[in-house]
Amino acid sequence: MARAMFEYTKTVLKKVSFDATLFCKEVQKALQRLLPYEIEELKIFIESLVRQNPELNQCLIYLKP
Repeated sequence: MARAMFEYTKTVLKKVSFDATLFCKEVQKALQRLLPYEIEELKIFIESLVRQNPELNQCLIYLKP
């Protein structure tokens, strides 16, 4: 089930990537819900999205330890 939540989170983040504010809120939610190893995978996924949409760069502050 946890893997399903990770895939769902990726889907949601793709859909809200048009709005940096919504994207940041969803990143914060994901960090609360996902397991530590999934968060590491999510960081890689988010960094690839940021390369495609530079305006999402402000959300990277939530991924720093």
